[in-house]
Amino acid sequence: MNTFQTSQEYLNMDLLRFTTAGSVDDGKSTLIGRLLHDSKAIFEDQMEAIERTSAQSGDEHVNLALLTDGLRAEREQGITIDVAYRYFATPKRKFIIADTPGHIQYTRNMVTGASTANLAIVLVDARNGIVEQTCRHAFIASLLQIKHLVLCVNKMDLVDYKEEVFNKIKDDFEAFSSKLDIKDIHYIPISALKGDNVVDRSVEMDWYKGGTLLYVMENVHIASDFNLVDSRFPVQRVIRPQSDKYHDFRGYAGRIEGGIFKPGDDIMTFPSGFTSKIKSIETMDRKLEEAFPPMSVVMTLEDDLDISRGDIIVKPNNQSQVGQDIDMMLCWLNEKPLNPTGKYALKHTSKEVRCIIKDVRYKVDINTLHKIEDDKEIGLNDIGRIMVRTTSPLFFDSYRKNRASGSLVLIDEFTNETVGAGMII
Repeated sequence: MNTFQTSQEYLNMDLLRFTTAGSVDDGKSTLIGRLLHDSKAIFEDQMEAIERTSAQSGDEHVNLALLTDGLRAEREQGITIDVAYRYFATPKRKFIIADTPGHIQYTRNMVTGASTANLAIVLVDARNGIVEQTCRHAFIASLLQIKHLVLCVNKMDLVDYKEEVFNKIKDDFEAFSSKLDIKDIHYIPISALKGDNVVDRSVEMDWYKGGTLLYVMENVHIASDFNLVDSRFPVQRVIRPQSDKYHDFRGYAGRIEGGIFKPGDDIMTFPSGFTSKIKSIETMDRKLEEAFPPMSVVMTLEDDLDISRGDIIVKPNNQSQVGQDIDMMLCWLNEKPLNPTGKYALKHTSKEVRCIIKDVRYKVDINTLHKIEDDKEIGLNDIGRIMVRTTSPLFFDSYRKNRASGSLVLIDEFTNETVGAGMII
């Protein structure tokens, strides 16, 4: 097989984005280090540097957590503070890892890392069982509509690999997760430190008949996670080359966020409401017979329409919702609390508008899932339900229906900081 074929196969491989979550010291970074090490995704010089650092620190074992804990403060404290992204591939699939912090004060980082994930790995210390942070992270995974969750019961080596310990934790989590909107949950007993059931099957836990963590990650079905029914194409840029060769070319660039588009399809644009047909769908090197999420393409139409950045192309018989009053669940990301009567910039797909806060309905107690209606101050890491009114209409879907067209961010106009992440109800 030549190099080109190998490169093409790699580019065409399925991509799984996953995030790790769990309480402090549950072994998230060690688990990722073990995944990278046992799947042969670490360079020799990286491994030598980790071995050297581990020896200098007096660790009994090679500290694989150093692969993701890159900040000096993380290495000194032995915790994860910021979201760390890592990339690796196996013959079956490509992976993007988001290693997120376990501390309560870094909940916003967990939301950031999990916002684009297909799968969430939630770690539980076998000695402690289900704790507050387990429930918190599972709830956030459900809120962010992550379709697949793997509960890894870690440190099984410290409880003598007992099956009854694993079963007790599994039963406790099943009771809690029945309140959540997660349909596909896997339970795996592991030892990230020793490598049991991470990439290779555990000899110590022959009572476990399921697949290893890597096997589940390689084979979990994510193609149906995208909404292939409701066609959504937010326009990011109008392509006008202004050259002799492409003198009359007018294309609309963006990423398909839902549905399937084909040349010849009838379309409608918002906010103008004009209709046309798709003339062609192109990438940098070829024309396509169809396009679907999450492909980035350039679309040309048979008619010259007034379309600009922030507009959206849909199918005439399947339109998105239109409105200025937006009801959403909001995760607050800023040290300065939400101003209940404040004004913010709002970014939704490729459209930017301004908005005012109309109402704060309630705050969520993430540990019990109860609504707190008598305390409506939304501070750092809080999650609540609010209503905003925008200066111009948005064309949106519910977050449950489409993660891309149902999500938005709030921006402080004075500091230009992203202060809130919203999921439209």
